[in-house]
Amino acid sequence: MTTVRLRPGVVTGRLRAPPSKSYTHRALVSGHLSHRAYRIDHPLDADDTRATARSITRLGTAVQRHSDHWTLRPRARAMRPGPAKIDCGESGTTLRFAAALAAKEDRSVTFVGRGRLPRRPMQPLWDALGDLGAKYDPRSDHFGLPVTLRGPIRGGPISLDASESSQFASALLLVLPTLAEDSTLTLAGRIVSRPYVEATLAVLSFHRIRVDRNGRRFHVPGGQEYRGSKFPVPGDASSAAYFWVAAALSGGSVRVEGVPMRWPQADLVVLDLLEAAGAEVRRNLSGATVQAGPLRPFRVDLTDAPDLYPLAGVLAAAIPGRSELRGASHVVAKESDRRAGTRKLVRALGARVTSSEQGLVIEGRRPLRPFILRGEADHRMVMSAAVGALASAGPCTVEDASVVRKSFPGFWDALGRLTAGVERP
Repeated sequence: MTTVRLRPGVVTGRLRAPPSKSYTHRALVSGHLSHRAYRIDHPLDADDTRATARSITRLGTAVQRHSDHWTLRPRARAMRPGPAKIDCGESGTTLRFAAALAAKEDRSVTFVGRGRLPRRPMQPLWDALGDLGAKYDPRSDHFGLPVTLRGPIRGGPISLDASESSQFASALLLVLPTLAEDSTLTLAGRIVSRPYVEATLAVLSFHRIRVDRNGRRFHVPGGQEYRGSKFPVPGDASSAAYFWVAAALSGGSVRVEGVPMRWPQADLVVLDLLEAAGAEVRRNLSGATVQAGPLRPFRVDLTDAPDLYPLAGVLAAAIPGRSELRGASHVVAKESDRRAGTRKLVRALGARVTSSEQGLVIEGRRPLRPFILRGEADHRMVMSAAVGALASAGPCTVEDASVVRKSFPGFWDALGRLTAGVERP
């Protein structure tokens, strides 16, 4: 167990954002589907992205990791016989993307995972792949994991429920262009996490893949090839968000560079949220600076940016008055139930919180109450708690701090460069 102690203090300085987890996943899939030597510049080396790298290795693409780039090389088909087993770890993105990739192949692939992954939503994607010709066999009574899938799939019309995860749509959009037949993907239900679909479309466009979009419907011509041999991973707005909020809460100023605004990222909306809450935000083409200002309560709908839910809860807890977190019902099915986790964290910080039909109503206070966080296995909950600790009335302790390796292995080092209050063993 790794324990970090945090003292309240001002967060100030400049840093470069770590690479994007979302774009690293998509680059690995693109490289695998290119069927040629491929290079990913500045990938995120974290537990989740390693899981996706392992998955494409099992499907026939060797991945070699270097300090600032990864190289991908397809193996000869003679070296890819028979059934395969893919361990997705705790990564939902890996499971969903790898399932669509495996469905292209005429062999059985079994998927396993740990933590909450076996209980996370998958049925809409299994159903969609089944409609395209794949067969899947759940090995458990509750339709979780393990699951054995066998392709190959063929292109065609698909209707997909997009109300639980955008990753189902992204997984299909990445694979459908490489099938021989044309396909039409229609999204049903309330579409959540839309910017992640936009990110997928941006990656497809980068590789000169054509997708014709008309509202909820995507026409995907078949027989296309991924063009190009490398992808530069942009900096991660999701990771930058913790430092921008920390600056606003601690009375500091933080400039994060390396987050180009031309690449869609859901969590860039945190800058709009901070402006609405009274912080000063200065954007540029490669990032933004957030400086503290007189903060005021806010109301925000996080349906398109669910990963911000616990961080927005911490921000609300530290602002006296009534704030509201709305939407994002799918946060209950993430690595943890993040709505329940946010409610628990906000109360630990000393703020009042009640549930409403729309989400959470938080009555903030200042300063926040010191706390000890233990037994928390969700990386985003832990990083959000660390931000709250910096605005507390005294020292705080975060146990199981190593869970940040899932998405941001360098989080504690980066935070320690911006404030003196980070004590590690």
